[in-house]
Amino acid sequence: MGKFLVRRLAGYVVLVVLATSFAYLLAASTLNPRVNYEERSDRPSEEQIDQRLDELNLNDKTPLAERWYVWASGVVKGDFGPTVTGTSVNEEVERRAWVSLQLIVVGTVLGSTIGVGAGAYAAVRQYRMFDRISTVAAFFVLAIPSVVVAISLQAFATTFNQAAGTQIFVFHGQGTLGLEAGFWGTLWDRARHMLLPTLVLALAQFAAFSRYQRNMMLDVLGSDFVRTARAKGLRRRTALLKHALRTAMIPTVTYFTFTFGVLMAGTTFIERIYNWNGMGSWVVESIRNNDVHAVAAASCFMAVCLMAASLLSDVLYVWLDPRARVG
Repeated sequence: MGKFLVRRLAGYVVLVVLATSFAYLLAASTLNPRVNYEERSDRPSEEQIDQRLDELNLNDKTPLAERWYVWASGVVKGDFGPTVTGTSVNEEVERRAWVSLQLIVVGTVLGSTIGVGAGAYAAVRQYRMFDRISTVAAFFVLAIPSVVVAISLQAFATTFNQAAGTQIFVFHGQGTLGLEAGFWGTLWDRARHMLLPTLVLALAQFAAFSRYQRNMMLDVLGSDFVRTARAKGLRRRTALLKHALRTAMIPTVTYFTFTFGVLMAGTTFIERIYNWNGMGSWVVESIRNNDVHAVAAASCFMAVCLMAASLLSDVLYVWLDPRARVG
């Protein structure tokens, strides 16, 4: 198992390097940091602009390969370079990565776990009340874009707060600025701010995983190995959990990697709607500000997150299917 995971990890690292380099080259080719200076009311001279862009390694008059070499040399040493304003990209990544990871990790774990459990239970209870309700709920969520779900939840939260006469749900920012309420008070404040954006991400995961897991579970419920397990005297619950569910989760684990990419894209919209200053929101701001190094760093972060999700799915795959260890 160790060699299998090492080979996979080596392949993922190469993919992250290629994806990040491609993102840099694309951003450096299409974005124009020079405009940030030319559009100022007190416009600097051409020489002053060139000098500043040279300091930032963003001068479009320098060959692209040379700019990429300087940037890549810094990345190898752990330095993603400066932003268009001269601040450190590394410091910005440290500040924003944790914000995005809170949403991604909690939303993924919550949505996929509930989705797999609901899908498996719906398959066992096929055509009964729970199966019908979960099917309608999943298709309803899948039919509505995440942006619409986020805005609808904001409207619901506003109505609920007005009816309750107090602000239970908060949907603006990551926490109350200047709040001094001790550990538990601060934790409750952060939880209130985090509830709605996490719920939007978890709903999308729940809908996709419940549908997929239900179909996979139905395929294995009538299999010979499940009937054999029951014939050997295993209780129905044990046979379903130990044999049917484990086998049905193998394709679901692979599916996890692909849905994680969709989740990353969804996080960008959610951060903008709920005013969270995470990596997804930073990508949008960076493109608007022609910030080449920031776009490359944000792309690297997303590629690393996808790599981590893929590696996790490999670990789960090997655990669920011992044949993968032999290969």
